[in-house]
Amino acid sequence: MRVLFTTSEVFPLIKTGGLADVSGSLPAALQHLGVDIRLLIPGYPAVLNQLSHLKPIAKLENLPMLAQADLLLGEIAQTKVKVMVIKAASLYERDGGPYADANGLEWLDNALRFGILSKVAAMLSGAHSPLSDWQPDIVHCNDWQTGLTPAYMKLLEHSSAKSVISLHNMAFQGCFAPAWLSTLALPHRNFAIDGFEYHGQLSFLKAGIFYADSVTTVSPSYAKEIQTAEFGFGLEGLLSQRGNEIKGILNGIETSEWNPNTDPHLIKNYNAKSLTGKKQVKRALQEKLALHTNANAPLLGVVSRLTHQKGLDMLVPIMQTLVDAGCQFALLGNGETALESAFRALALNNPGQVSVTIGYNEALSHQIMAAADLFIMPSRFEPCGLNQMYGLAYGTPPVVNATGGLADSVTDTNLISFKNKTANGFVMSEASSASLLSAIKQALNVYTNDAAAWRQIQINGMSQNLSWDKSALAYLATYQALLEA
Repeated sequence: MRVLFTTSEVFPLIKTGGLADVSGSLPAALQHLGVDIRLLIPGYPAVLNQLSHLKPIAKLENLPMLAQADLLLGEIAQTKVKVMVIKAASLYERDGGPYADANGLEWLDNALRFGILSKVAAMLSGAHSPLSDWQPDIVHCNDWQTGLTPAYMKLLEHSSAKSVISLHNMAFQGCFAPAWLSTLALPHRNFAIDGFEYHGQLSFLKAGIFYADSVTTVSPSYAKEIQTAEFGFGLEGLLSQRGNEIKGILNGIETSEWNPNTDPHLIKNYNAKSLTGKKQVKRALQEKLALHTNANAPLLGVVSRLTHQKGLDMLVPIMQTLVDAGCQFALLGNGETALESAFRALALNNPGQVSVTIGYNEALSHQIMAAADLFIMPSRFEPCGLNQMYGLAYGTPPVVNATGGLADSVTDTNLISFKNKTANGFVMSEASSASLLSAIKQALNVYTNDAAAWRQIQINGMSQNLSWDKSALAYLATYQALLEA
């Protein structure tokens, strides 16, 4: 089976969020299952600089606003997954990130940049593909940046391949002015409710949902949630029409990167059979972050974007109460200015108890995950989430809100779940500061008063199979069903 996996970011080449992690891990897992898979990604400088064995394989012609571009083929050294790259310097070789400039302002031509990514993906699956030696059976699209691909495949390229779109976050839909229709050579007749029109705008994401042969999401709960007004972001009607077809497949984690038994970022490795190393990692982090070196002080970890979605504003009002009760905090993240300032103030007022690092640091994220006793993740909505799974793998029980992938991966600790050994964390009853405080207090009660029970909760989480193996099989089954149909 040949699969073209088209995406706007992929770890370890370029990353802004969880999409990159999925794009790095899922294709590698599918390749292990015997799938002939290739990625398609824009030629950002970081991508061009990191791929090995990079060489031109085709000229790309008749693209919107571009006389010509080059298609290159390379390989991710770590996984040996093949990557096709669109080399168009005027579009992709810029200072800044994949979607925005160095000041955080979105590129004004994002519709063109990702419209061309979608167009090339469709071309590679069509009858007039620039490649003579490789053509996909399945084109797997991801989020709005590749959302026009199924539309191009059906309306213009008349592709015989089947298309899948995975929805990683419905909050981002890629909506642009209708003037882009002509620029992107999209049929004006399809700028309609039954097409890619959304409140007078061209919606890349709606195009993907409407025209794709199959729709998947990154967790079973999120597949249901996006069919409601609260989580559908205006597309719940269309999603409900396709409701029976939408498959929720929970992401896995990259266990070669996130494994406390082999993690090179830790001063001491550990596993479920021997957790003593975790105590050493905690002490090392306390020293590194200038926290009081107290083995008995509950250390609460946060690694997150600081946004409304992530629910960290619910943590701010209760942090001082928890600190006064003897808790320590280690926070790593960045985002909304008001939240950054609030956490900085708490650190300033509580030296030795609260550490706040604004920004991102890969090594520190691993160290916080391993050293913390509890991982705090109260997201208002979370399509899948990976950090709570990292917490499970590292013996750091998560405190989460019951939404999306958090609800699918974290089982609240109660008498029944503890008895049947499924308890692996603590779940809030609602998205509020009071509920978050209650869940943390419940966790601290077990942590402080019942060491054996706490160890069992840790072991329950660490014993789960959190790898991509199961997820990759589910995607493979989805591909096979499409081809058989």
